[in-house]
Amino acid sequence: MKNDFIKLDGIDKKILKMLMENSRRPILEIAKNIGISGAAIHQRLRKLEKNNLIIGSSIKVNTKILGYSTMAFIGIFLDRATNNKKVVNQLKEINEILECHYTTGDWSILAKLICKDNEDLMEILTKKIQTINGVARTETYISLEQQISRQITL
Repeated sequence: MKNDFIKLDGIDKKILKMLMENSRRPILEIAKNIGISGAAIHQRLRKLEKNNLIIGSSIKVNTKILGYSTMAFIGIFLDRATNNKKVVNQLKEINEILECHYTTGDWSILAKLICKDNEDLMEILTKKIQTINGVARTETYISLEQQISRQITL
């Protein structure tokens, strides 16, 4: 894999910081705050997108309002490392899984998921994850509270 790094100047960093705080912030507000034209902001954003530094924007949903109160991390042990791709393809079908990482250490896969409650978590574990062919066993860690949530500092 080739590493293509880009250099950010002070204006790029200011633009990114403002958008990382609120991705729906109007371009003209950013331009006014920085002291350059809206067209210049737009041009810089297109350059950052073209260079894959900006890979999207998103809205954060408060999952607790939707009734999801349990967040858990599942360490997944595979019976063979060669089953990784096959297992991950099946994990993709489980909507409650938010992230899935190929890891070093004891597990092959670390999955982050959100559930309505502990009973829902047990159901997902026993009926959806542990029944996947290639999964040898799992270890579950329930998050009591997310204490830090942030992006990289520019």
